[in-house]
Amino acid sequence: MKVDVLLGLQWGDEGKGKVVDVLTPNYDVVARFQGGPNAGHTLEFEGQKYVLRSIPSGIFQGDKVNIIGNGVVLDPSLFKAEAEALEMSGHPLKERLHISKKAHLILPTHRILDAAYEAAKGKSKVGTTGKGIGPTYTDKVSRNGLRVGDILHNFEEKYAAAKARHEDILKSMNYEYDITELEKQWLEAIEYLKEFHLVDSEHEINNLLKEGKTVLCEGAQGTMLDVDFGSYPFVTSSNTICAGACTGLGIGPNKIGEVYGIMKAYCTRVGAGPFPTELFDETGKKIRDLGHEYGAVTGRERRCGWIDLVALKYAIMVNGVTKLIMMKSDVLDDFETIKACVGYKIGGQEIDYFPFDIKEDDIEPVYVEMPGWKTDMTKFTSENEFPEEFNAYIDFLETQLETPIKIISIGPDRDQTIVRYTE
Repeated sequence: MKVDVLLGLQWGDEGKGKVVDVLTPNYDVVARFQGGPNAGHTLEFEGQKYVLRSIPSGIFQGDKVNIIGNGVVLDPSLFKAEAEALEMSGHPLKERLHISKKAHLILPTHRILDAAYEAAKGKSKVGTTGKGIGPTYTDKVSRNGLRVGDILHNFEEKYAAAKARHEDILKSMNYEYDITELEKQWLEAIEYLKEFHLVDSEHEINNLLKEGKTVLCEGAQGTMLDVDFGSYPFVTSSNTICAGACTGLGIGPNKIGEVYGIMKAYCTRVGAGPFPTELFDETGKKIRDLGHEYGAVTGRERRCGWIDLVALKYAIMVNGVTKLIMMKSDVLDDFETIKACVGYKIGGQEIDYFPFDIKEDDIEPVYVEMPGWKTDMTKFTSENEFPEEFNAYIDFLETQLETPIKIISIGPDRDQTIVRYTE
């Protein structure tokens, strides 16, 4: 058996949680392979709204196995709050959720370091969520991290050493802080974490594949936030692309099957960094309001713009995407004209590929304009109901991206999802 991978192709917030929830009935296992609790997935069904931070979105589908892989960084306090809220709403976790012993722990001092580093950058801030993600990955690659499996062996000694090292850094920065309450909650959450299945996830997932189980790998954030291939340095601290599923779960590249790439019918970004198609006018505000474009975890206002096909073609290439999924098509239902960026003009020269660096001031998007469909699609149940103008938009995107759009979302609910059968 092979694993299928589901990931975002833009700057995150593409709606991965809903799609995982829709696709999960076809899989036995759902596994998260990278990122931390700064990545919120919002799901809506049966009149309820759920926001997931670290827990895979397959948790709502019966007795599926859900795995938090080794590529994830886990904050025990935030995990405990998230898990307890789900259990209170009637979704048992301890039977369904397995956590890799090799996943790294976000310490209380990681969160303090995150704030201190951002404060020191002044106007050069990256715009982190302050969850301690970057400092945790820094410790991981510098071989100073603590992992979930460490809570089972000499943990007090290991934690004290890591905390002391962080405190020395904070002292050198003259950064004032108080982690008393934060640490108290964190240590309580460590005990809670011990109640779950802590596993060698690389062995588990490969054994499940040998047994013929179907596996869906769930990514967080988006391709343009990948630490290697995104809009560096305004990126996250992990590999958000398809290759991250291999290193974040311990599966070989030959085990990858379908690669589902998720995009919005337009584009958004949170935090600092370049965004070539960003709209600063009423159109951008209208997209934000209609799309409810505010962070699921942070509540931060998302920057909005037209779809960027230059960046999307690049994302499809580095991920090896086989099928596209387009979210929030209904947000554009009321627009007279729809635009799509097909090139960048830099220094008077037009290019159609994603360059080494994209600067906010140096880049001008080249647009193609198309008529809007001016139709409320939220009640549609079949692609046969799509208006002619929307079908034209789909055809244009598929031609430009050279990849089929197989699933289209026309609203936030689980049922507002249309699978296309057109070849």
